[in-house]
Parts: sequence; C-alpha cells; structure tokens
Amino acid sequence: MNHLLSPPSLDDLIRLLKAWRFWVLGMLAGAVLGTAIFYVAPPPYRARATVNVDFNLEEARPDDNDRQHVYFLERETRKLEEIAWSDDVMQAVADASGMEMSTLRDEALSLSQPAEAGWHFYADDSDKARAEALASAWALAFTEQAGADMAAQVGLNTLVRVDAAQVKNLPVSRSISRGAYVLSGAVGFLALSALLVLFVKPKQKA
Repeated sequence: MNHLLSPPSLDDLIRLLKAWRFWVLGMLAGAVLGTAIFYVAPPPYRARATVNVDFNLEEARPDDNDRQHVYFLERETRKLEEIAWSDDVMQAVADASGMEMSTLRDEALSLSQPAEAGWHFYADDSDKARAEALASAWALAFTEQAGADMAAQVGLNTLVRVDAAQVKNLPVSRSISRGAYVLSGAVGFLALSALLVLFVKPKQKA
C-alpha cells in the first residue's frame, strides 16, 4: 500500500523508460480499440445549418459609446437565443420531424456560441438524412420567427437582420471524429501501461 502511495523513485522512472516497448504496444492497442469502438458503436451524425445575423450596429445605435454598444449586442443576442429555443420554434421543428420538443432541446439540437455574423445550428441523429433535415428545419423556423417578431415590433430591434445562409445540402459528419476515438484509446492505454510499469513491481529472482 505504501508503495502505491509513494512518489515514483529514480529507479521506477528508469524502469519505465526501459519498458518503452511495452507502453508503445499499449498505445497501439488502445488506438486499435478506439478505432474498433468507432465502427462498432459510432457517434451520431451532426449536421450544421448557418444563419447570418447582422445587428446593423452603425444604424441602430450610431451615437452610442462602446459600452452601450456592448450592452445592445448582448441584449439583442439574448433575445435571439430565446427565440431559437422558444416553444414556437421548437414546435415547428417537432412538427417537421415528428420528435418531442424535450428530445430536441435536451438531445438533438445545439447552438454555436452566438455572435454577429454566422450562427450555426447543429442537429445530431443516428440517421444522416434526419440530422440534416433537423438542422435545416431549426434554422428556417428560427429565421421565420425572428422575422415575424421584428415585423410585429415585438422585442427585437427592427434594424437587426436575420437571413438563412445555408439550409440545404448541409455539411454532415460524425459528432465525434474517428481521430478523437483513436487518440483517446491510445492515450488511455499509454497511461495504463505506464502505471502498470510504475506500480507493479517485478518479481525478484531468488
């Protein structure tokens, strides 16, 4: 027990370096295992739709100072985020996909860090086509709802512009890349191999 809790000695580190073939083998085994897991139980597909958001700061707040500009951007961004996750928008996506709103919010949809310019609307699903349809439906529903709110002069500044930039032929890839699986497996087994070398004492010859 004391050996496990004590820091590695110089002899332990030397033994670790001498066992480089063992932990390199462990790293390769981890990489192979990570690759196998990726193909046996792959992560869901992730589709990305893009909506351009232009706050038209120069027209909306031409006489404000920098602090007031920052406040304006934060306020309008928060309003747009609320629209993106609103019941009306989620219901439109649910109607288009047949999925429950709670599933869309908690599992399927995610929004990139919003700012001026491109907002990315992500959708995850085990089916590639369904992931693309979800992301497209969400981006379109958001764009339509934001436009309706501005037309009705409800909350949003009327000079803010929200335009769907890419809602068709969306880029779709796995939500976690194969390289991430390979790297995680390799690093994990490398660490395990090193710990085995450090903490499992070789048997002393009689």
